[in-house]
Amino acid sequence: MDISQDEQTKVPKWPRLTKFMLSACAASVAEFVTFPLDLTKTRLQVQGEAAARRTGVTSTSQPSYRGMLRTAIGIVQEEGPLKLWQGVTPAVYRHVVYSGGRMLAYEQLREHVLGRNTDGSFPLWKAAISGMLAGAVGQFLASPTDLVKVQMQMEGRRILEGKEPRVRGVLHAFVKIFSEGGIRGLWAGWVPNVQRAALVNLGDLTTYDTVKHFLLRNTPVEDDSICHGLASICSGLVAATMGTPADVVKTRIMNQPRDSHGRGLLYKSSIDCLIQSVRGEGFWSLYKGFLPTWMRMAPWSLTFWLTFEQIRKGMGVSSF
Repeated sequence: MDISQDEQTKVPKWPRLTKFMLSACAASVAEFVTFPLDLTKTRLQVQGEAAARRTGVTSTSQPSYRGMLRTAIGIVQEEGPLKLWQGVTPAVYRHVVYSGGRMLAYEQLREHVLGRNTDGSFPLWKAAISGMLAGAVGQFLASPTDLVKVQMQMEGRRILEGKEPRVRGVLHAFVKIFSEGGIRGLWAGWVPNVQRAALVNLGDLTTYDTVKHFLLRNTPVEDDSICHGLASICSGLVAATMGTPADVVKTRIMNQPRDSHGRGLLYKSSIDCLIQSVRGEGFWSLYKGFLPTWMRMAPWSLTFWLTFEQIRKGMGVSSF
């Protein structure tokens, strides 16, 4: 069946709002389930920063972990099991804006801006452009919540280092960041944030959409959970590979201490952070946390896409 015709058979009363809410719900479920892996990844990425060592910003007594499993165990032993979900609230807030926005933007680009081919297919180059644009727009809108999430994730480590906590909760974090840097401060690190999101969604949205419809057109696989699962596994791996270097840069810029004007004390820009990281720690420092990133993205992607496709079906909305 022609996909474009099939999608026109089921149109909810408020299609854009419905799709936004369904995306946000599915992303919230996936985020909560896999959040401990995100926390582990963040701790690994900021551990041993060469710039911080040179400036003396961090303490030499900070806990040092090797690998994802040891990091997670160390957090549980030294901070408690619930600390694995520290920062989950702003993370869910972020995905309501980010995933709702990116999914809606991608479908609008696919169906109404760039458009499908006459046979209902969506060319790879159009999917790539749509994925990158959708990710960039969604992440720019959600950047303040991502900043709060990263800072809250690092509070447990600061306490162990004997430092005063920077924030006491989500609202306090927003107020503190705004009071120190204004509106601009809420978007600190937005450039590497958006760069990462564009790459991640080039891997995630583009890969999922392309693989799913390739399977439907060229194999006996039907539009069911098996098809969705196979496509999501591929999308998680590609997204992790493309997004990890930008994720490392983003995390370091957003976690660095700032002066009274909101300027970073360690890095001048995302390019400066990239150069310092490679010079001080080597190229593979850009893939610090790749394993937990992939091990998070794989179940996140699987959980999200399966949930998303099922609730779309349940709400009478056509398959993605």
